[in-house]
Amino acid sequence: MRFALVLLTLLLAGTAHAAKLPRLILAGPYASVSNPLIHMVESGALRDVADKVEFVPWKDPDQLRVLALEGRADFVAMPTNVAANLYNRGVKLNLLNVSTWGVLWMISRDPKLKTLADFKGKEIAMPFRADMPDIVFGLLAQAQGIDPRRDFRLRYVASPLDAMQLLVMRRVDHALLAEPAVSMALRKTRSFPVSLIAPELYRSVDLQKEWGRVFRTEARMPQAGIVVLGKARTDARLIERFQAEYAASLRWCQANAVACGRMVAKYVDLLTPEAVADSMAASQMRVVPARQARPELEAFFRRLHAQQPALLGGRLPDAGFYYAPPTGGGTRP
Repeated sequence: MRFALVLLTLLLAGTAHAAKLPRLILAGPYASVSNPLIHMVESGALRDVADKVEFVPWKDPDQLRVLALEGRADFVAMPTNVAANLYNRGVKLNLLNVSTWGVLWMISRDPKLKTLADFKGKEIAMPFRADMPDIVFGLLAQAQGIDPRRDFRLRYVASPLDAMQLLVMRRVDHALLAEPAVSMALRKTRSFPVSLIAPELYRSVDLQKEWGRVFRTEARMPQAGIVVLGKARTDARLIERFQAEYAASLRWCQANAVACGRMVAKYVDLLTPEAVADSMAASQMRVVPARQARPELEAFFRRLHAQQPALLGGRLPDAGFYYAPPTGGGTRP
């Protein structure tokens, strides 16, 4: 009897070990949405799920699309419109959650600039041409009767960190930045906190508040979240575990901003721990499951589609885009 129990224990242990993944890839940009992913790797949150858990950065939308199209990652942080576009183009993915609701700001050397109209005729460093920052800027401008291509001099750059560098090096006076690039620019020019005498740079227009004012809605936008790709889509238990750990890691980052800053700064040479900590305080970050966020996402997507259908791959994504746990548990088709 004892021998049978020992044999059964060994068999169960072997089965559990066989079920453990050899490698799990988490990917994202150097932005606030990726901070929980980095913490999950650093804290070993999924060590019992996979032998090796890695964070892989993507630096621009082209790298992101290659990552998704070639299935080089399991869970990826990305703008919500890119997720919808890839889904509509046939990429096997599901949106798990929206966690980024407000990280976009106009930053300027001129404290008198308070609205987008105040920037008319001025050169603005703009990251990610035809992606989230540029899209939001264009929608807000057009809704106020401003032509974003004619009324501004937009200088497109590869990323928010590149735009931040132009500001710090005084090659531009105005930029649209996403956190943590905003906080980094303010820190590098000693313009933080805002009470500092004669700061060099100012937070000018909060694009989230501008969105709420212009479109008469909440002062937030469903900007970015996490998608699950490829074979990981079929493992409901893995997805459930990931969702719980991502939410827990976000809570940890918010409660331990300085420690989070030290951790993230190890991955990004251009960032400092202090700037990452500042950005956590300034960012609207909250994990909302995709199905729950669907009404706000569809309202957001309709505005994108009305401006340029290609941003979403020609249409709003159908219900299959929004991940829902299977009713029977276990795996999904």
